[in-house]
Amino acid sequence: MNLFSQIRSAISSPDKTFIETGAGARITYAGMFARSAQIASVLAGRGVKAGDRVAVQVEKTPENLLLYLAALRAGAVYLPLNTAYTLAELDYFIGDAEPSLIVCDPAKQAGLAEIAARRGVRAVETLDAAGKGSLTDAALNAPQDFSDVARGSGDLAAILYTSGTTGRSKGAMLTHDNLTSNAKTLVDYWRFTGKDVLLHALPVYHTHGLFVASNTVMLSGGSMIFLSKFDADEVMRLLPKATAMMGVPTFYTRLLKHPGLTKAACAHMRLFTSGSAPLLAETHIEFKAKSGHAILERYGMTETNMNTSNPYDGDRIAGTVGFPLPGVELRIADPETGRPLPQGETGGIEVKGPNVFPGYWRMPDKTRAEFRDDGFFITGDVGKIDERGYVHIVGRAKDLIITGGFNVYPKEIESEIDALPGVAESAVIGCPHPDFGEGVTAIIVCKPGVDLSEKAVIGVLEQRLAKFKLPKRVIFMDDLPRNTMGKVQKNVLRDAHAKLYG
Repeated sequence: MNLFSQIRSAISSPDKTFIETGAGARITYAGMFARSAQIASVLAGRGVKAGDRVAVQVEKTPENLLLYLAALRAGAVYLPLNTAYTLAELDYFIGDAEPSLIVCDPAKQAGLAEIAARRGVRAVETLDAAGKGSLTDAALNAPQDFSDVARGSGDLAAILYTSGTTGRSKGAMLTHDNLTSNAKTLVDYWRFTGKDVLLHALPVYHTHGLFVASNTVMLSGGSMIFLSKFDADEVMRLLPKATAMMGVPTFYTRLLKHPGLTKAACAHMRLFTSGSAPLLAETHIEFKAKSGHAILERYGMTETNMNTSNPYDGDRIAGTVGFPLPGVELRIADPETGRPLPQGETGGIEVKGPNVFPGYWRMPDKTRAEFRDDGFFITGDVGKIDERGYVHIVGRAKDLIITGGFNVYPKEIESEIDALPGVAESAVIGCPHPDFGEGVTAIIVCKPGVDLSEKAVIGVLEQRLAKFKLPKRVIFMDDLPRNTMGKVQKNVLRDAHAKLYG
């Protein structure tokens, strides 16, 4: 069965609240079925057919989530795009994915209409931060029932782009079974039921907020309090209505600074989870002391959804990501040979299971390179399994930076910096940051006689890169450290600037 069919089967009370906004607006599950049907009718009317991609770059609203569900019902492949992406970045995604329809914020309609015309996209619809636009206007008069397009468990449900080390993003293809099986596993493992109310402050263009949070709640028949973004004051105001919250480390570091975070304020809560970036052990310990709750940390990625989790019952150990989830095989292997390593040894993390994607969109060679002959996916993360079976992530291959829960690959930023007049070379690294986990940091060597400023460099990059990719600091050096083979020693740079952000 496809994902939407599974969601429909999980809903036993149509009058139950599906989504409540921070302002108190409410949509029931019956309303969700009716309104997603109307939007699905609009998609079909715009020529969207089974397997077509629907590219979406809009602000987080309940209508945004209804659009996701409508795309599933229309048999389309949902393509969420980070709202921070510039038109230059969007041009690549649209050219690569070849969507039949784009839905965007009205402010970007003109720029995207030009890209759409050049790339052969049939139509561009709008949806603003209030959930209004040409898409919802068209849906108002559409029928409130829709004959869902049949899709199988192996058909694509979504494509999510993840940055590439060569600067080109890769489209991770996710099937209905990938999403359904993982969400069902999390419902059981994290004990979600129809009585749960999830405080949802995550973005929904990302695996964490769209699939882990939303799909898990829907497949349990629970409810969500849907916030457009994380705000510590709003979270603490609405926390009494919730039973669970999923977050990134930044959420918890900011809540720890809030005077309202007390054991009494969190006494009714059932679960706090964290992911998308490493949670510092100090944050874990301090949060438990103030709230009375041990944050449940887990490990996943765009290509696999969730792989591991600390236990619901049992020790949630700071600095670990727990055990492989039911149905997921995880091993530590020699990165070069793929040979499984003994317990306790450090190596590459490889996973296999129904959660693991089938490959990258239109990149068969890249897909083959990322899978072992026995079907294990090479995650690119480095870790170990301790004597109790807990998985530890001890590093990352390919110099990936995770900042505020977003993946940033240095090569893309370095390419933009190196193209600037007066730059001889650059190196981009991640340095420990108390709020974002890692702060993107650029090290630049200027050409002789050139005098660049941090402000000038960031000013140019703001026009080319999404905000989360921008360096938080730019440091100028005479030379970059290199080994005997001439390779830049980023480990030396990271060590030298380990305390840059305090």
